[in-house]
Amino acid sequence: MQLKHRKHGEEQPYWPAGPFKVRLPFIHYRWEMAEMIQALIMFVVSLAMIPLLEQYLGLPYDVALAFVVVCGIGFMLPALLGVPMVPGWITPAIPVVLVFLGDFEPGPEAIQALFALQLLVFLIFFLLGVTGLGRKLVHLVPNSLQAGIIIGAGIAAITGEIQEGGRLAETPISLIIGMLVAIFMLFSAAFRNWVQDHAIIRKIANYGMVPGMVIAILVAWVLGEYPRPVIEWGITLPNFSDMWSYLPFMVGFPGPEVFLLAVPTAVIAYVIAFGDILVGRSLMSRVDHLRGDEKIDYSTDRIHHVTAIRNLMHAFLAPYPGLAGPIWTAVTATMAERYKQGRNAMESIYSGGGTFWITGFIALFILPLVSMFQPVLPIALSLTLLLTGYICLMVGMEQTKTTAERGVAGTMAVVLAVYGAGWGLAAGAVLYYLVEKQNLFGREAQRSLSDKAVEEGEISKDTMQ
Repeated sequence: MQLKHRKHGEEQPYWPAGPFKVRLPFIHYRWEMAEMIQALIMFVVSLAMIPLLEQYLGLPYDVALAFVVVCGIGFMLPALLGVPMVPGWITPAIPVVLVFLGDFEPGPEAIQALFALQLLVFLIFFLLGVTGLGRKLVHLVPNSLQAGIIIGAGIAAITGEIQEGGRLAETPISLIIGMLVAIFMLFSAAFRNWVQDHAIIRKIANYGMVPGMVIAILVAWVLGEYPRPVIEWGITLPNFSDMWSYLPFMVGFPGPEVFLLAVPTAVIAYVIAFGDILVGRSLMSRVDHLRGDEKIDYSTDRIHHVTAIRNLMHAFLAPYPGLAGPIWTAVTATMAERYKQGRNAMESIYSGGGTFWITGFIALFILPLVSMFQPVLPIALSLTLLLTGYICLMVGMEQTKTTAERGVAGTMAVVLAVYGAGWGLAAGAVLYYLVEKQNLFGREAQRSLSDKAVEEGEISKDTMQ
């Protein structure tokens, strides 16, 4: 189903374009039916940003929908330009961004503030990508701090949903059932055995978290936790003409004081996004060695470049509370699980991600789908946050190798989730130097294999003596 094919063990074909590797459907990769069907349901998560745009920026529904379309264009860029992950928002940062926006009046003030924040996020990604510092950070940051960032983001995402006044308290039955179904299908050892033994179960497993989402929505409608939809027919009509009135070109650009106020939130957003990059790197490394037929080019610099472009596009054309993040963790994990099944299941890691968001973008214009899911937008957002939190906890814990690393990472994660990324990083750095450093005032001594074994609990000191 594509014009160009790769040889076994090589990288997927592409057109070189500077730091990017351009890939198009049907030319460089095949169209994946499983990802297409997933996207026709999962695109509803992108619509879940509409209530936030209405509440915090003061946008009318049809203008907010136009902002979502701009976001959809950005979602297609990573697979197009050579990033193997399915992109999303900087999801765990959303509560922090909303707190920042809460200090501004909905309308021009809030739009200017969000423009300042998103432009700063663009500058951070751009500078770290161009200089290569982003690539070095991945290797220089100790395991315990990497794990602390990931686990902290996971705790923050879950806590925001289950705390008093959160969406779980308002619609507990549908969300709990949907979450349990999604986790069981994605991560259960028993379900994996069913997949091996039953062809029907294997086909259902191809759709990742979609069954959990569908079941949650159906339960919500049956129990009346959310109103049933009124289906409309035709094509959606985002209001691009009025959208111009809500952009910085018309409402005005913020002053220096607004940029200064946005700096802490921008740094926190990047710290969380950096954790997302680590999660994506871990997910890709877990499946790369299982597929000897394809070489995955996981370029941290390219991830920074593409994420910077998306945030710049948002800043000027659609300031977005979700910001533009490097990975949609839940969908990337789902795609990685299917990718592990071999080339027949998913021809390339890029064919999965590319098919998903091209379909998701087209779905934004299918009015029957949009009108059907409109009443249950909060369910989509909540399940995404909860699954993101679960995956962050799973991957972050896997990142640590020693008891010392686990102690530092766990403490840092709690501080990060409760007091914010700045305090979390400070706590992690202090604990790392106090607990893990063997030489506080000099170069780290090279540990012997026996020392490492003792630290990791593989053998006891008494045995060595």
